[in-house]
Amino acid sequence: MKRIFVSLVLCLGMYTATAQGIAPFIKVGSTQKGMQQTYDQVVAVLKSHSFSVLGAYNPSGKASLKAIAFTRPDIKNTVVKVADRGALAAVFKIGLVRKSGIVTISYTNPEYILRAYLRGNYGKYQSVFKPFYADLKTALKEVGSDFSGFGGKLSASELANYHYKIMMPYFTDPDELGSFDSFESGLQTIMANLKAGKGNTKLVYKVVYKSRKVAVFGVALTGKAEGEAHFLPIIGESHVAALPYEIILQGNKASMLAGKYRIALFWPEL
Repeated sequence: MKRIFVSLVLCLGMYTATAQGIAPFIKVGSTQKGMQQTYDQVVAVLKSHSFSVLGAYNPSGKASLKAIAFTRPDIKNTVVKVADRGALAAVFKIGLVRKSGIVTISYTNPEYILRAYLRGNYGKYQSVFKPFYADLKTALKEVGSDFSGFGGKLSASELANYHYKIMMPYFTDPDELGSFDSFESGLQTIMANLKAGKGNTKLVYKVVYKSRKVAVFGVALTGKAEGEAHFLPIIGESHVAALPYEIILQGNKASMLAGKYRIALFWPEL
């Protein structure tokens, strides 16, 4: 797994985003409240508006960074209908960054992720997605009032067919991590390995669709030499809401988005 992220950081060049488009992140606002107080407020607001908080952690092991993973049943139960790893779009994240006594709050733009991950299937479920966008913004208005996009912009068509540049992978070119005797065996093995911290990893959250034999795992990369502590300062801590990375188990096969797709998608300004 680790080689994916190292190779991407070494090979990324400059990317010129389109003037008009959809940004990967939305800034909610900033506060002088402490990190813990801000975290508690954000979690309380999400829960009070019927969002489910799945997990949270400090990327790179830094107390000044926090990523909060959340979902809602309508989104979670819709995206899994897209057979080609649609469940990766079930979870969104809020990022908290503390700098000079100020905590900045941002979140992954759901429209950006859903268009990229569901591609041609996005339009089929817009009636579910648009209320989700509105409800999330309404909820987060309790903690900020900015709601400006940042991180670059891509058009809807670019997101549906995104790749960084020629010869780079698309969404449809995942890294295959392994296969198992069954979905149940794969689920048990992956959970055991994450619990043991194999490969310098740690479980942040999981979403399991037992009846569909699909599971998504949000995974922290804790290795100092090649994990988040290595590459996040290089590509920008303000994009911390892109973390953690995901592993998906479908049937008896586990995979993850190629790093040269996944990281580039969330840092299109690079």
